[in-house]
Amino acid sequence: MTQPKDFGFDADAALLRDTARQFLLDQLPTEALHRLVASDHDPHRAPTNNWNPALWRQIVELGWTTVAVPETAGGAGLPLVALAALAEEVGRAALPSPFLATAAATLVLRQCQGAGTRDLLGEIAAGRTATLAITPRSGAWETAACDLYLDNGKLHGSAWYVQDAAKAEVLIAKAAHRDGLALVAVPVTAAGVELVPDSILDLTRDQAHVHFHGVAVDTAQILAAPGAGAATLDAAWPGVLTLVAADLCGAGEWLLQTTAEYARTREQFGRTIGFFQAIKHPLVNLMIQLDHARSLTYNAACALDHEPERAPALARMAKAAAADAGAFGASRAIQFHGGIGFTWECAVHLYTKRQKHNQILYGDASYQRARLAELLFGV
Repeated sequence: MTQPKDFGFDADAALLRDTARQFLLDQLPTEALHRLVASDHDPHRAPTNNWNPALWRQIVELGWTTVAVPETAGGAGLPLVALAALAEEVGRAALPSPFLATAAATLVLRQCQGAGTRDLLGEIAAGRTATLAITPRSGAWETAACDLYLDNGKLHGSAWYVQDAAKAEVLIAKAAHRDGLALVAVPVTAAGVELVPDSILDLTRDQAHVHFHGVAVDTAQILAAPGAGAATLDAAWPGVLTLVAADLCGAGEWLLQTTAEYARTREQFGRTIGFFQAIKHPLVNLMIQLDHARSLTYNAACALDHEPERAPALARMAKAAAADAGAFGASRAIQFHGGIGFTWECAVHLYTKRQKHNQILYGDASYQRARLAELLFGV
């Protein structure tokens, strides 16, 4: 099977993207975002979870949560390039919401065969929020790494670096079992679940580590039976990486456009600073890097639907390129904004911190290229 023209990005996907962009411009302009997440500049503040649940309800009404859910489970069942486009717009707005976490959980659920999977996908389409609880304390992103154990119907142990945990209603947890890895759905309100907020750099998200103190799990909560969890996660992982890459591209585009606009208006030595090659050339380089990363991201998203055997390699290429572009764009944006670029009042710091979080999340560029080398060359 080969990919369709333009990665399958059709009129429906374009309309969804454009509508989402205008909606976020109207509902969450940069000034409103700064007031929402950066009202407290105290570096010793407690971990926060600043978001707008009313805005999230509007997003649900617009059908964003249905995009990746199959039609058989009550969703729209759109191509994954449409989901990537939404993730890019979420990144462009630095939207504080459970959208990315829930979308990643949705992609994992699409690969599950458990009895309760279809019902849970339907609930997500209707607005229930979810997140992945699959990473050990060591931060290892490999599938086999696990600090959570399922024994005699109960969960013991912990999951770390859980994204937007304070906004989630259900955890998709990876647990070791004597028969192999399993995936289970656990409500955050279940007895024995303890969420401990983490202090993180990114002000537009929250993160936590979760302890499971003998949490009871019945058969309806098992999404992937022991022994099937690893293959399920591996099948979903390219989509998860592609979502993060799309968010990186969106936030990177905001940094590029905002910095270019500043360069067109800020004057120094009798000219706008955009006149000088030391400014214009790096901005052009950033534009090229972002276009490269975006192309790889949509290529990976399209492969998930049309060439799944190529998706693991393409997704790692996309995440690596997007992480590099994100780091470069954030550093240039701060530098080219001069003295104000380092201040709390300048929104550039919000996007820089989001990019740094995305850059590391699920493995940075060096990590992705190392895994890519294993895939392609067996080294």
